[in-house]
Amino acid sequence: MDNWFKLDRKIRFLFVGGFNFGVSYLIYAFICLIFGESVYQIALALTWALSSVVSFTTQKFLVFQGKDKWYKEYLKCCTTWVFSYLINAILLEVLVKYIHANVYIAQFIATFAAAVFTYIVFKFFAFKKTTVN
Repeated sequence: MDNWFKLDRKIRFLFVGGFNFGVSYLIYAFICLIFGESVYQIALALTWALSSVVSFTTQKFLVFQGKDKWYKEYLKCCTTWVFSYLINAILLEVLVKYIHANVYIAQFIATFAAAVFTYIVFKFFAFKKTTVN
């Protein structure tokens, strides 16, 4: 595991983010397949709720090595995810309704936009290392 943490944080984020994306995307696709593509926004909300715990855990321990109390970091993450979710939901809506993209392709694209935002906010807010003076 020591070699893992020798990797640059951005590289770790890409690997862990790829895993989290896979989990989230599978949940999203499963919901759309079972209940129909017309529920894509509901699928996105359910995906967000279900995958947030996996994402928090992997980001905390495998990317940012958060040292703060887990509930404080989780609250910060949830705050971040609200904005990330809004970016994702708005972009998904634009791609599906106005560009007429397939809901699966649209979600794939929207997730990448949200991931960039999430990385920046996680780094400088949710898992920011605090210094004691």
